[in-house]
Amino acid sequence: MSDLNTAILLNPNDANSFYWRGSARQEKGDWEGAISDFTKAIKLKPNYTNAFFGRGMAKGSMKDLDGAISDFTRAIELEPGNASTYYNRGSTKFAQADWDGAIKDFTEAIKLKPDFAEVFYSRGIAKKAKGNWDEAMSDLNMAITLNPNDANSLYWRGYAKGEKGDWEEAISNLTRVIKLKPNYTNAFIHRGIARQSMKDLDGAINDYTKVIELEPGDASTYYNRGSTKFAKADWDGAIKDFTDVIKLKPDFADAYKFRGKAKTEKGDAEGAKSDFAKAIELKPDKAKSQAK
Repeated sequence: MSDLNTAILLNPNDANSFYWRGSARQEKGDWEGAISDFTKAIKLKPNYTNAFFGRGMAKGSMKDLDGAISDFTRAIELEPGNASTYYNRGSTKFAQADWDGAIKDFTEAIKLKPDFAEVFYSRGIAKKAKGNWDEAMSDLNMAITLNPNDANSLYWRGYAKGEKGDWEEAISNLTRVIKLKPNYTNAFIHRGIARQSMKDLDGAINDYTKVIELEPGDASTYYNRGSTKFAKADWDGAIKDFTDVIKLKPDFADAYKFRGKAKTEKGDAEGAKSDFAKAIELKPDKAKSQAK
């Protein structure tokens, strides 16, 4: 950085020095400084493709998404054969929930670079966001073929398998994710759900317990573990988990309802009555019908 500062002092019209100082500032997370230097480089050299690309990246980091797209578009006009620029513009459109625009850019990137695993993953997630699960699965499969250790693609493929009720394949994919990223909370959550659906209750409890270790403030996981203990007729364990749910989320009606049912099984009629009353207060129509 010191050398670049000196170079700019000696020659304030050197676009390359501004560009490289902007890149150095970008590496340090100084987005405003990077944008300032890239802008100076562009003023000195209006067709400086890399400066537009770098400024687009910095603007994206500053959440100036429209500005980033504008810079990436200019970089594409100057150098239409760069897959990375299409990928980054697509990623920026993805951040704007412009699924069609993102998919179009990701497709262009794939045409230019057919082995770009990250783009297949990103296009798959954009298609998932549109509800096109079959097309999303095709892209995720390709991403995994190109990069078998892509935990994110494996996770979403496992998630999709679970959505379709293919629990064994969901578990297989999510287990691979966990081997690659042992603290991947969502993989444990959805493997727990898949195991619970396959009646592997002990396996499900183990997964939910791991999630609670990683994220002890997640009420839904205490609820899922409590429901699994309830299915095992572990009334005390279920009551404890449902109580923790209520501590974290006092308006969780189903936690009161199932805690009431567990208390009923234990013969605590008064405690059950109180919980059912609270469930009805929170969700009158649903709780009245299901607490019977």
